[in-house]
Amino acid sequence: MRRRFSEASLAYGARVVLAAALLAGCRGTSRSSPSVVLAEDIFTDAPFAQCHASTMVETPSGLVAAWFGGTGEGEPDVGIWLSRRENSGWTAPVEVARGAGPDGNTEPCWNPVLFRPAGGLLLLFYKVGPSPSRWRGMITRSADDGRTWETPQPLPDGIIGPVKNHPLELADGTLLCGSSTEGKGWRVHFETTADHGQTWRKTPPINDGRDVGLIQPALLRARPDGVIALMRSTAGRIYESRSADRGETWTTPAPTALPNPNSGVDAVTLRDGRHVLVYNPIAEGRGTLAVALSSDGRTWTRVLTLEDEKGSEFSYPAVIQTRDGSVHITYTWKRRRVRHVVIDPGR
Repeated sequence: MRRRFSEASLAYGARVVLAAALLAGCRGTSRSSPSVVLAEDIFTDAPFAQCHASTMVETPSGLVAAWFGGTGEGEPDVGIWLSRRENSGWTAPVEVARGAGPDGNTEPCWNPVLFRPAGGLLLLFYKVGPSPSRWRGMITRSADDGRTWETPQPLPDGIIGPVKNHPLELADGTLLCGSSTEGKGWRVHFETTADHGQTWRKTPPINDGRDVGLIQPALLRARPDGVIALMRSTAGRIYESRSADRGETWTTPAPTALPNPNSGVDAVTLRDGRHVLVYNPIAEGRGTLAVALSSDGRTWTRVLTLEDEKGSEFSYPAVIQTRDGSVHITYTWKRRRVRHVVIDPGR
């Protein structure tokens, strides 16, 4: 059944011809799929050489996207950049955060995560440090949908915040964040905040990181109080773990049938109960990016190929569902751009 789109979403349709031209040079994309409403690059020219790890959120005044950008991943000049989607398109990227170490020297930023809790300010989580094994979690807030930001504040010692993907907001307003560390093996744990980032709790790691490394959980809802975590792994498969008590305790992680080339994934539970996963559906490389659909979070059907170009990189997706029901995806396009795709889930 075709979904009804809001006036803002219909504005996307006016850009479909432009989107087709934009994608015409990208062999193997989904531009011919009737479910793709729009495909566009958030920027084509930027004041940084490389970009990666995008994140996206819907605000009352429109979409906001962020990513890290600079000379190259891990370089000291890498900061957090942001763009807002207005009626005329995406605003020019602006840098909203830089990293500094305890000695004051510049350090790279990593993996921003945007999230807007119900009734709260827009939150931006990110990490600072010379390498993932030495990350420190940071948070900043915006009261005007990303136009201006408060002075960034460090998270408490030992708290990373959502490491790559958006949190889940539980019924009582608690934010459940999938997190991970890379210092003593790749290990996943979960962090919660009941006051929008002021105070925190965390679980122990759910894996030991010795045989299989797991990081960067993507969280799905499972009724009534369940949560499913899908995780990047070093074992060639996406791994899953389940919680029946709102993230307090978790099952032993187990491999799914879904390939994973040691690359980040993201997922979202739609309001109709279906689950959407965006991932690299191959065991090696990041040249193919696809969308899979599931009704139960266990059995997945690949339904759409977003990109397919051997030797290229299309990676680190972020996916949300907006108020009008459409599904929005951003991802790294060859480390040079951030691509934005809109999908009609009714198709």
